[in-house]
Amino acid sequence: MPGGQEEGSAVSDAEVKSGRAPAVSVILASYNAGPWISAALDSIVHAVQRTAWTVELVVVDDGSTDDTAAVLRDYRDSCPIPMRVVSQPNSGRFMAFYAAAAEASGERVLIMGDRMRLQPDAFEYLERVDPELPEGQVWNGHVPTAPDGPLVSRFWEVPLHIFWGSYLADPRPTQITEENFDRVPKGTGSLLIGRQLFLEACKAVWPEDNAALVSDDTKLLRYVITRRPMRLDPGFGAIYVPRVTVNSFLSHAFTRGTLFVDSYAGTSALRNLVLVGLSILPIAYVLALLIALPIGGGGLLLVLVALGVLGLLAPAGVAALRRAPARAIVSYLTYVVPFGAVFWAGLVRGVFVHRRAFARARKETVNTQ
Repeated sequence: MPGGQEEGSAVSDAEVKSGRAPAVSVILASYNAGPWISAALDSIVHAVQRTAWTVELVVVDDGSTDDTAAVLRDYRDSCPIPMRVVSQPNSGRFMAFYAAAAEASGERVLIMGDRMRLQPDAFEYLERVDPELPEGQVWNGHVPTAPDGPLVSRFWEVPLHIFWGSYLADPRPTQITEENFDRVPKGTGSLLIGRQLFLEACKAVWPEDNAALVSDDTKLLRYVITRRPMRLDPGFGAIYVPRVTVNSFLSHAFTRGTLFVDSYAGTSALRNLVLVGLSILPIAYVLALLIALPIGGGGLLLVLVALGVLGLLAPAGVAALRRAPARAIVSYLTYVVPFGAVFWAGLVRGVFVHRRAFARARKETVNTQ
């Protein structure tokens, strides 16, 4: 399993044994994050300065080609809390988080994305509430989207409200279990977890193929909840500052299509069928349009077009009923066509790249018979 080149002062074994080691290591994975990584680090430092908890920073530069490395060096030199930088060839978020956790000294790690801004009182809240909860409690942060970004940045709020609208309409402390796992938001953008448990979970879902095309969230968290309770709580979390240009949004959508397959392929026979169906449906629809005109004339073509339009509009209607912000719905309606095209292309790539994962559901079905 890979390691990286470390810069900065490590915490010694003697410090760990004496109790001077950090209670929490905040770990970030960064790739070409030069323009915004300092803001993410500032939010962590400000939150740390409001708590008695001892905290260190461990940041992985995942083979950035911009000025991320220089920004991190400068920040480390003036950082008021211990900070280390680990450099590695570009390997994807999964490998970057694993490398950071392996280098960390804290008993627990707070995993954060480089586009997150930690709530100023996040550590204060943890310091007050965490002692009242079961030992080894895992925390999943409440992460709303920054409301002041450009229109394209609000797009993802529509699918989020479709899947998780019951929580987002009324955020409240929620215990994430195997039963409600697919009905509540969760991820590794703001996750506090025991370091050893995180490393164990990484090894349990270690990627067989290209790690850059592997989701670091869903499968890993499914494993975690079989070992420890996980709490979603609006008192602890961060603000997500999403991509602000259409090109970066579409590039991210292509990647998300592939990771979507990795998250769900092989988890059940029904999900396998849905994924394969989604990869085939657009092709079947276009073929139906091409066949409809010479066979059925304009009437049949009009019906098919109307069905396609309704299919695109339906998610906006569902999200509106589940209290998605109006600006998010406008964003969805503006960008759904280009998003759908690139997300579908990424999904087709995912079906091919992760084709071996589909066999897991078949094996589990056979084993239960």
